[in-house]
Amino acid sequence: MEKLERLEAYLEREGLSSVWFARPNAFAWLSGGSNVVDRESPVGVAAIGYDGSDVTVLTNTIEADRIAEEELPAFADEDVALETYPWYESSLFEALADRVDGPAAADVAVPGFDRVDPTPLRQPLTEDDREAYRRLGQETAAAVEAVCRELQPADTEHEVASAIAVALSAREIEAPVVLVGGAERAQTYRHYTPTDAELGEYALVSVTARRGGRHASCTRTVAFDPPAWLEERHEAAARVETTALAATRSAADQDGTAGDVFAAIQDAYAAVGYDDEWERHHQGGAAGYAGREWIATPGHDAAVETPMAYAWNPTVQGAKSEDTVLVTDDGFETLTDTGRWPTRTVRTVGESDLELERPAVLELADE
Repeated sequence: MEKLERLEAYLEREGLSSVWFARPNAFAWLSGGSNVVDRESPVGVAAIGYDGSDVTVLTNTIEADRIAEEELPAFADEDVALETYPWYESSLFEALADRVDGPAAADVAVPGFDRVDPTPLRQPLTEDDREAYRRLGQETAAAVEAVCRELQPADTEHEVASAIAVALSAREIEAPVVLVGGAERAQTYRHYTPTDAELGEYALVSVTARRGGRHASCTRTVAFDPPAWLEERHEAAARVETTALAATRSAADQDGTAGDVFAAIQDAYAAVGYDDEWERHHQGGAAGYAGREWIATPGHDAAVETPMAYAWNPTVQGAKSEDTVLVTDDGFETLTDTGRWPTRTVRTVGESDLELERPAVLELADE
């Protein structure tokens, strides 16, 4: 299993006997399942660890049977040691400190343990992750697009957000982020959290969806009576996004960084006539077992890996372009693509001269 090989190399490099993950996204990355009961808690009810030879799950006596039977799909055909502690005697942190021998690391604060940042360990995506990501991306986009095709100008942002959450839930997909901005608020705010405002002339719908720990993001634009500027600004945002994707692959080929990609994004904004627009919203970054494994900033030194999912999300004064794209040595695969949404061919700015199909504005009759 490729993930265990990465952990084994990490243990050897750091001189540790075991490494443990209790945060939900890291637990999901290794186990394929969930340790979440309370969605408001940043730490789950179980920790999964690896000591170079064996995988162990530690949880309380309430959760043990359920987790063993339902939440370890990555190890369905392998033995996993399950250890428990009485729910009334100690916390997960205390139980880890009491039961683990030798130098260890965890992604949460455990007395006597080092801290591990799981983000580098989750990159690049494994083959199994890529296949699961394809299904998640297509189903996420299908849910969002199905709702978008039924929109009316008098719909409220709250109504649209609720419909999207239901459509995703029907596909066993969670929705950590659902943004719906009608014509007025989409121009005013970059994070258009839903209100009771009606959509009006057009709407931006943006989601970050999650299943099996993996996250997929996309934005779709629907117009009923589009303002004269919408098409031009939408194309400008799409050109910045396409340039970001080209720069991502170039950075991966040349051992570049997130900061290199961000510099290309800044140049792209200037080239399309919106020099300072990048200052008004983050531009996205690598996607995976977090909405963004990292968000690019000026000078950011995060490594750019392939094969890896990236979700760049440039905005231009009321327009936005965003999909989750698998970048590989061979090219680009848009994961949030159903093949049923209108697209337009978009070219990068600068010297790369790459052309990609990006989602267009869907125009609906104002009934």
